[in-house]
Amino acid sequence: MIDVTETGREVLRTEAAALTALAEAMPAGFEGVVTLIAESQGRCIVTGIGKSGHIARKIAATLASTGTPALFVHPAEASHGDMGMIGAQDVVLMISNSGEAPELRDVIAHTRRFSVPLIGLSSRPESTLMRAADHHLTIPALPEACGLGVVPTTSTTLTLGLGDALAVALLRRRGFRAEDFGVLHPGGKLGAQMARVESLMHKNLPAVAPDTPMSEVLLAMTSAGFGIAVVVEDERLAGIITDGDLRRNMEGLVEKRAMDVATTSPLTVPPGMLAARALALLNQHKRNVTVVCDGDRPYGILHLHDLLRAGVA
Repeated sequence: MIDVTETGREVLRTEAAALTALAEAMPAGFEGVVTLIAESQGRCIVTGIGKSGHIARKIAATLASTGTPALFVHPAEASHGDMGMIGAQDVVLMISNSGEAPELRDVIAHTRRFSVPLIGLSSRPESTLMRAADHHLTIPALPEACGLGVVPTTSTTLTLGLGDALAVALLRRRGFRAEDFGVLHPGGKLGAQMARVESLMHKNLPAVAPDTPMSEVLLAMTSAGFGIAVVVEDERLAGIITDGDLRRNMEGLVEKRAMDVATTSPLTVPPGMLAARALALLNQHKRNVTVVCDGDRPYGILHLHDLLRAGVA
């Protein structure tokens, strides 16, 4: 009887070994391809057929989401009108393990006719694709993990890995930042983590003057509903008063003034900080709420619940 778990391990070991081999012997043209795509005035058009086509779609999506304009073009559809998606300023990355897929020939001919740079990604350097290409990314021709030698497994893993390597090399060359990533991922959990503090904060600041009687401070804290009062002097942050400050100053509390109770060096965050970073600071300092400051001027209130409701976790 077949041990399916061990079969799974064998597949993963085979593919992991192949990726290690690729890492140790990166295609000689890798650096030139990164430079070509980075300096292109157009997009990176990624194309392929069959399993290579599925991998091509993923590579195009990864490039596009990390700052490299990219588009997948189906080679068969290109032969029936979609060739117009490939512009003179673009770069074409064509994927074919064999390098002989007949569906690719019209796109190859188009790039040759209009001098569009063509990058070939294949395991066969003498194939039709690689002989036609201007730049070459040759992956090692290693055994497929299926054991039959016919099911694309190792080859597609290597192609996908090399595509990820291209995307990361390009984003680092461009100086792509987490903030840029957030702009391209406005929805879902990624969008929430990439949101900035100013988009989640409350602007109705529960502000009090330094000499405000604590009886009035308590009313301000209660009406605002944040469990905090912000002490402001000459439009600058002088301190904050939290529930913890109240508990530490219970004796004679109502006879005191705001600055008698306030914490004068509170935790603050700038409005441009990533929401995920603000959450980390709140957790680190064991706080539920903080003041958002533009310089030393209080700008808003950020509560832990605002971050959790937005999906920043």
